[in-house]
Amino acid sequence: MAEPLTSQRLDKWLWAARFFKTRQLAAEAIRGGKVHLNGQRSKPGKEVRPGSKVNIHKSSLQWQIEVVALSKQRRPASEACQFYEESPESLEKRQQVVQQLREERQAAPRVSRRPNKQQRRQIHRFKQQ
Repeated sequence: MAEPLTSQRLDKWLWAARFFKTRQLAAEAIRGGKVHLNGQRSKPGKEVRPGSKVNIHKSSLQWQIEVVALSKQRRPASEACQFYEESPESLEKRQQVVQQLREERQAAPRVSRRPNKQQRRQIHRFKQQ
């Protein structure tokens, strides 16, 4: 029987918990200072244990989480959310940012596309007259 994990690489854990699509993207974010482990910048190979605090900045979103469980492999999103516990302040702040982004997207005018072939012909006929 396999023994349970006591620690895991930070980039592997971020990938397994579905914060990043690939381990490479997770490693780049860590090297770029977008992920802090226990309040400090770290390297992708740094060991994560249950109880570790992780701060993640991804575009305009921010997570403040505590590691609850480790996994050897990537699991479905419904299971991956059980690997961590997000602080209530972080969750509330992130939901406000998401709502604000939605409102901005809805308020922004739709950019029209290039005219299709039929519309170009109509424009050409109009200019010829």
